[in-house]
Amino acid sequence: MTRLRWVFIAITTISFIGIVSAVSDYIGLPPGPYCGAIHRGCCPGRQDDCSAPIIGTLCYCDDFCNRTRNEDCCPDFLSFCKGIVEIPPEPIKTCYHNGQYYGYGKTAKENCNICKCEPMGNDLKMLCETNACLMEENIISTVNDMSEHYGWTASNYSEFWGRHLDEGIKLRLGTLQPHRFVRTMNPVRRIYDPNALPRFFDAEEKWPGYVTPIQNQGWCGSSWALSTAATASDRFAVVSQGLERVQLSAQNLLSCNNRGQQSCNGGYLDKAWLFLRKFGVVDENCYPYTGHDEKCRIPKKGNLLTSRCAPPYDVDRKEKYKVGPAYRLGNETDIMYEIIQSGPVQATIKVYHDFFSYRGGVYRHTDLSAQDRTGYHSVRIIGWGQEQDYRGRVQKYWKVANSWGREWGENGYFRIVRGTNECEIESFVLATWPLTVDPVSKNDVYGI
Repeated sequence: MTRLRWVFIAITTISFIGIVSAVSDYIGLPPGPYCGAIHRGCCPGRQDDCSAPIIGTLCYCDDFCNRTRNEDCCPDFLSFCKGIVEIPPEPIKTCYHNGQYYGYGKTAKENCNICKCEPMGNDLKMLCETNACLMEENIISTVNDMSEHYGWTASNYSEFWGRHLDEGIKLRLGTLQPHRFVRTMNPVRRIYDPNALPRFFDAEEKWPGYVTPIQNQGWCGSSWALSTAATASDRFAVVSQGLERVQLSAQNLLSCNNRGQQSCNGGYLDKAWLFLRKFGVVDENCYPYTGHDEKCRIPKKGNLLTSRCAPPYDVDRKEKYKVGPAYRLGNETDIMYEIIQSGPVQATIKVYHDFFSYRGGVYRHTDLSAQDRTGYHSVRIIGWGQEQDYRGRVQKYWKVANSWGREWGENGYFRIVRGTNECEIESFVLATWPLTVDPVSKNDVYGI
């Protein structure tokens, strides 16, 4: 009769008795005593009754265990019956990290940080970098858990995940702080009735088709160029009453406005406006945006023809698109009045860590941000409004166009607290007057 291998018998929660697969060599069991507990000791030949109980079945201690397959022999058969002491192999050391094993020298990426299995004392341990990441789960979860308190919600953006915070500050912003004499330039004063300003205004609704669509600057610190070109484009359309609806080339600025500017590493807004005033730029179709620091391929001097650009169809324009001197706006109502009169304006904001995770609502920076890791970014203010917060108080906000694509924020826009200079957004707001083609004669350029 063939000796049966031992099996586990498992009783399930519904009282069903099943057979569990056989286990080879009783792996993981203590060495005994099994054979050592039998009063006869080890048995010669094949004696099926020369056995010891083990885990609800039997293991055997006779010479039949000398055969090649000995799955049913007691764990101490070799040592007790044959005097053979096996030296177990030295265990292979590994690192256990986030549910996986890693061998020596192996790496894993955890968000923006690299973890490596390295020696520590007599063991191996997974050692990870501690860089601040652009997307941080604790910021996102805390903002969302306290969204009523903070007034906005956060999201994890796949385009930002796995990037260092330093990368975001360097390559997703790109506006250099203006020099002191520029920051302190006197603002333009207008005569108007602040109380007559509406509580809600949106340039997209007021002038459909006039406002430049949301763009994505990519991994290039070019907000200085994109916001300048887009603000000028909006104002060409608004001031000309739709006669010159154009999207101006940010790449023309990025590649050709190189005196004192740093292309994808950042630029000054006053220098960008000075370039537009002195040399002008072409349209997006003539010089498309690439988001790279490349050699200028449009001559600074000359007109649209010498730049090999197709002239517009509806106006007799030969010159590049130029603007008058940029001017600064001094306060909340001045900004509002300027937008109503002539279109969106350009603003600089101080960007904190948590801003990169903004999904929706009225933003104000939180105490979750790394306060020493900030940068400056330029955007377009296109409108404003107000809503009640969770306490029933009126919360005023600006509607702002960003340059991180439509997947970010509220279809590429964000709202930010208005009237309190949140993130310095009201500190340095600029506007300019475009040199448009005369809407009557359609061929004479005029300005301010």
